[in-house]
Amino acid sequence: MRVIMVAVALCLVCSVLVSAAAVVLRPEQELNKALDKKKNILLAAGLIEDDGTGDVDKVYTERVEARLVDLATGEYTDAFPVETFDQREAAKDPEQSIEIPDREDPAGIGRRSRYAPVYLVRESAGSSEYSGVIIPVHGKGLWSTLYGFIALEKDLNTIEGLGFYEHAETPGLGGEVDNPRWKSQWKGKQVYEEGSVEISVIKGKVNPDSPNKAYQVDGLAGATITARGVSNLLHYWMGTGAFQTYITRVREQGLS
Repeated sequence: MRVIMVAVALCLVCSVLVSAAAVVLRPEQELNKALDKKKNILLAAGLIEDDGTGDVDKVYTERVEARLVDLATGEYTDAFPVETFDQREAAKDPEQSIEIPDREDPAGIGRRSRYAPVYLVRESAGSSEYSGVIIPVHGKGLWSTLYGFIALEKDLNTIEGLGFYEHAETPGLGGEVDNPRWKSQWKGKQVYEEGSVEISVIKGKVNPDSPNKAYQVDGLAGATITARGVSNLLHYWMGTGAFQTYITRVREQGLS
């Protein structure tokens, strides 16, 4: 009986300690999460070094302005505070999200939020002019959902960079989406041709003589499904079901 009482007491003490630690550390965890998000936004746009070094908070504050977009209208909205808006959680809420029909869901995400953040890039610190925009994207790969950002130049067609900050693809295969050499291929590629999303990851190497080379990126050896997933998620988020209405409006009116 005594052994049981000691075991129960020990379990209770440990539970209290773990719970207390979780509560105490939560603010720091939230700060680290926010900092990591800022870092990945900056990395996509090439605003900090590839190794993530640099004063992330300073660069983000000086060069990035977050806005919330109503994807149905392509207009900016104040429906929610953009810096605390959680796109993933909103996608789980039937009132804040829409179900995507299978035929319109190449990214395999099922539902998407009615709203999404975008990140305008200032020409320089304190400038009122913008040089591009960073857009969050996600979709199914082979083993996981890939979450990342695509950065577009001022024409909202030319890619500045693409990077994924969360996924569980196979290291050395689908995990090569993190390879700096593969990621460097995206810079300068084009998303649209006459309003149609044409950017894609092809099988094998891009032919330098191909008329479509501006819309193609080398495949990932041994990771066909992951590569297809990257193409599919970009086709969805850059398409009419997501950000294309916003992009069309901004290309007509200018970044502001």
